[in-house]
Amino acid sequence: MYRGVLSSGLGSHWRREVLRTSLWFVPALEVAAAIMLFAGTTAADQAAYHGDFALPGWVISGSADAARQILTTIAAALITVIGVVFSIILVTLTLASTQFGPRMLRNFIRDRGTHVTLGTFVGTFVYAVLVLASIGVGPHGEFVPHIGVTVTLGLMAVDLAVLIYFIHHTAVSIQLPQVIASIAADLTEAIAEQGRGNPEPHPKAGPTAAELVGRTEEGGAVLLAPVSGYLQYIKVQDLVRLATQADAVINLEHRPGHFIVRGHRFATVWPPEAAPLVRQALGGAHIVGPYRTLSQDVSFGIDQLVEIALRALSAAVNDTFTALTCIDWLGENLCQIVAQWHPARVHRDEHGFIRVIAAEPSYDRLVQRSFEKLRQSSMGQPAVMIRMLEALARIMAETTSDGQRRVLLEQAAMINRACERSVPEAGDRADIQRRYENVLTVESRLTASGRNP
Repeated sequence: MYRGVLSSGLGSHWRREVLRTSLWFVPALEVAAAIMLFAGTTAADQAAYHGDFALPGWVISGSADAARQILTTIAAALITVIGVVFSIILVTLTLASTQFGPRMLRNFIRDRGTHVTLGTFVGTFVYAVLVLASIGVGPHGEFVPHIGVTVTLGLMAVDLAVLIYFIHHTAVSIQLPQVIASIAADLTEAIAEQGRGNPEPHPKAGPTAAELVGRTEEGGAVLLAPVSGYLQYIKVQDLVRLATQADAVINLEHRPGHFIVRGHRFATVWPPEAAPLVRQALGGAHIVGPYRTLSQDVSFGIDQLVEIALRALSAAVNDTFTALTCIDWLGENLCQIVAQWHPARVHRDEHGFIRVIAAEPSYDRLVQRSFEKLRQSSMGQPAVMIRMLEALARIMAETTSDGQRRVLLEQAAMINRACERSVPEAGDRADIQRRYENVLTVESRLTASGRNP
């Protein structure tokens, strides 16, 4: 059976991303666990109540009224703490929106520590209420769930530890270097997931990709986008299976991260007779939403780092050191892209025939997205220009082809020309010129050594 680059690995990555950006999933799991725990402890309490075994002295919690008072007090305290936790979360989201930009909110919403904290408190509250409701009159007198009350007290101790962790975690997570590092870590994971190409070799049969693209453009049927929004995920497996059944080739003209407009050109199919079948399933194989995600859109992670750097360089913020931190992480991730970025643009069936031709961002475009806007916003700021040239030199050292070096040289030359136009101090211009010459030196050394794939 065929296996494309976006099969199991990226499919699971997409599902994880959907669940991580939900504030209800982990709390729902913990509430379910609390219900199961209640069922288990209640069964044990019922057995002890009927004399099947004796409880140790430290488990017995007193009379039914005492148990009710303990559980009522705990439940009331938990509701108060849950309100405080929600308030902290809202303050954190407000601060993130103001300081980092509204598009950074998803990075805080998907934080697993927040999910676990909410789930722990809500789960404990549900458990305490259920234990409270189980107290009542039985055939041998009042039924008191001694084990349930003791477990509730134990859960309160756990909640206290989780609350301390949450306060510490929130204080750390809103620090700007930590935010930038977490975005860079997500970007590194996305590069590894998306840049591996086909995980298994495929036999090759039929026309080449260039020939098929020509056929779809000349005589293929044009498919129009069914909805408007950002393309978030493409189920390539489904498209390959569909194209195989229809003996067709689907040429996708948009990649995840692009904004598509309903009723506008979306893809082409050859032969055109297969268009009706493909049109019915194409919308279901594309997930479109109001925002971008990293699941198949590695350029989104780059744009996030660039956005933070641009806000830092703005006149309203004027935080040069934050911009330098973003440039450092951009350089590190571009080093990974140089070494690992080999995405599959064609996807074949089990017989080796090309069935889907996808649009993927090129290495050149990823480099340009990383440096162009920063260069344009760094006019007259030597520290930023120097750091960008240092990053370009590090990336250059990882390159293996003339094509990879060419785009880096172009960016370095533009930074050098911007320096000449906008930096008035001769000493600053000399510092920038030295970094530029270092980029040229690294390129010359690699070219002389014949470092090519």
